[in-house]
Amino acid sequence: MSRLLVVHHSPTRSMRTLLDAVLGGAHDEAIEGVEVVVPPALEATADDVLAADGYLLGTPANFGYMSGALKHFFDSTFLQVGGALADDGSAGGPAGSSARTAGRPFGLYVHGRYDTEGAVRAVVSIVGALGWRQAAEVLSVIGDVQEPQRQAAYELGGTLAALLSD
Repeated sequence: MSRLLVVHHSPTRSMRTLLDAVLGGAHDEAIEGVEVVVPPALEATADDVLAADGYLLGTPANFGYMSGALKHFFDSTFLQVGGALADDGSAGGPAGSSARTAGRPFGLYVHGRYDTEGAVRAVVSIVGALGWRQAAEVLSVIGDVQEPQRQAAYELGGTLAALLSD
């Protein structure tokens, strides 16, 4: 059975709405053979990352960056899963070539009140250094979460789970 790891920081109603929709899609009845594991970002471990076949990441955009909780997740797992660093210490070494999780698919959803670009850029940079493969367009939601955004989150969860299904 494949495993989809959904690492999230969902402190607001908007983030919980997006998480619920993502999980609804990942658990769609048409998808079989995928275990969905859902640790909060502050509880997810390197063992969780290594045991997963694909990843879905969710974060609010805080002050133009990912949440501190998701940053903590990356800080505490990056080197243990073989993330590659450039000579200057930034994420983005030799195309994540040493990452033990290289090539695995990921998806990302981000919610912000005014802007999500910095958060998206930071996460994409880090997962690039892990060698993860972007499997779906980033879901960037600004302002209130409405039905179209809920549907897009459902589809994002379903897409990642379907990629891993038997």
